[in-house]
Amino acid sequence: MLSKGRKETLMKRRTSHYGPWAGVGTLLISLWIVLILLPKVSAETLSGMSRDMAECAKIEDDSERLKCYDKITGRESGDIEPAKESVGIPPEEKAEKPSYFSRLWELDEESRRGKYPVKMHRSNYVLPFTYNESPNVRAVREADPDKDLKQPEVTFQLSLKVKLWQDILNQKMDLWFGYTQRSFWQFYNFEDSSPFRETNYEPELLLNFRTDYNILGLRGRFVNLGFNHQSNGQSEPLSRSWNRVVVNFGFERDPFCFLLKTWYRIPESARDDDNPNIEKYLGYGEIWAYYFLKKHRFGLMLRNNLSFHANRGALQAEWSFPLFKQIAGYLQYYVGYGENLLDYNHSVNRIGIGFILADWI
Repeated sequence: MLSKGRKETLMKRRTSHYGPWAGVGTLLISLWIVLILLPKVSAETLSGMSRDMAECAKIEDDSERLKCYDKITGRESGDIEPAKESVGIPPEEKAEKPSYFSRLWELDEESRRGKYPVKMHRSNYVLPFTYNESPNVRAVREADPDKDLKQPEVTFQLSLKVKLWQDILNQKMDLWFGYTQRSFWQFYNFEDSSPFRETNYEPELLLNFRTDYNILGLRGRFVNLGFNHQSNGQSEPLSRSWNRVVVNFGFERDPFCFLLKTWYRIPESARDDDNPNIEKYLGYGEIWAYYFLKKHRFGLMLRNNLSFHANRGALQAEWSFPLFKQIAGYLQYYVGYGENLLDYNHSVNRIGIGFILADWI
């Protein structure tokens, strides 16, 4: 029999003999157990997560489906604010697009661009083919008795404006300079080298008052007060020009826009008057109305001299339909007096088709 002291001595020796190897063995045994059990546990866990995610995928509502995924991953729904696009923000909560007049005249704060950026003024279009049933042959034969006109023509209009002064005297008014050029090209008159029959140049200076009032169910958005010059740049006897003081009123009620244009002709002496009695044909104003349907624009212009004895007027009807991103197809019909300065006292009947820059989209 070993004494108690002898046993304690042998135990100390055994412990001292195995030393660190005893700890290494314990660690290896632990890792072996983990490696055996981990695949089984992981497979069961992943299988359960897959089933749960499959259930989440069946949820149609975006926000509820997101909450389901967050619950599986242990993330609270409030940890990260979801993007507005991913949770389907209702249309009424999205920022409304500025109206047509707001963008055209920068009436709202979100549409303000400051001074000097060039932007569209009136419509910009080209009609590669138009047919005029009654061309004004008499006018061109005053300059050349042998001159003849073809009924088909190309017509186009370029119209731009720039803001010269914004918020004048810290008031809701801006100063604009606008320029419009409209040309009538006898492109199909090959026998006469395809001349330009008429081009009208129309610069104008406009003081725009930003307004906000209601009248007859329409919202009054702006008032233009300014000076307008229009001429055709030709020599006598085809020279035409006149100067006007203009006042224009803009109204809208989505998806409808209404523009009332009025003018007063600055008097000229009989000797300098290129187009006598032009008021009897063009009157003192005109009405423009637009209706927007998706990416289509329907337009109507009405003008009348308001005379019962010698009534004269004009009508322009137009339809713009989507073709490309910013270019629309354009169908235009015009009948009446004053389509251009050379024809101010001649009635035309024209229809044309082409392209227009879609500044309303």
